[in-house]
Amino acid sequence: QLQLVESGGGLVQPGGSLRLSCAASGFTLDYAIGWFRQPPGKEREGVSCISRSGRSTSYADSVKGRFTISRDNAKNTVYLQMNSLKPEDTAIYYCAARRTVQAMCVISHFNLNDYWGLGTQVTVSS
Repeated sequence: QLQLVESGGGLVQPGGSLRLSCAASGFTLDYAIGWFRQPPGKEREGVSCISRSGRSTSYADSVKGRFTISRDNAKNTVYLQMNSLKPEDTAIYYCAARRTVQAMCVISHFNLNDYWGLGTQVTVSS
C-alpha cells in the first residue's frame, strides 16, 4: 500500500512561485506520478506527470513553460515547481501514483483506482 503526502502549498501573489512536494511512503520506481488540481467549483484536471525513470514528462497546455515536474527516486519524492503563478492556478493540488510498465507518462491514464494524496491548497491572490 502506497501513501502519498503533498506539501508546499500556500498563499502567493500573482507572478510568484511555489514548489509542491509529493512524498511517498514506499518504493516508487514502479510508479508514474501525476499532479492534478481541482479549482473551486470545477472538476479535477490533470496538470503534469512524470514517468518511472523521470525521462518522460507531460504537461497540460495551461501550465507549459511555467511548471516543471521532477522526481528524486532516492527520496521517493516528486516535485512540482510552479513559476509565474496566476489567479486561475488557484486550486487544491493532488498527486497520484500509477503502477505501470510504460516508459512514457500519460496523464489521461490516471484514474481513481490509483493511489492519491489528500491534497494541498494553492491560492494565488494579491
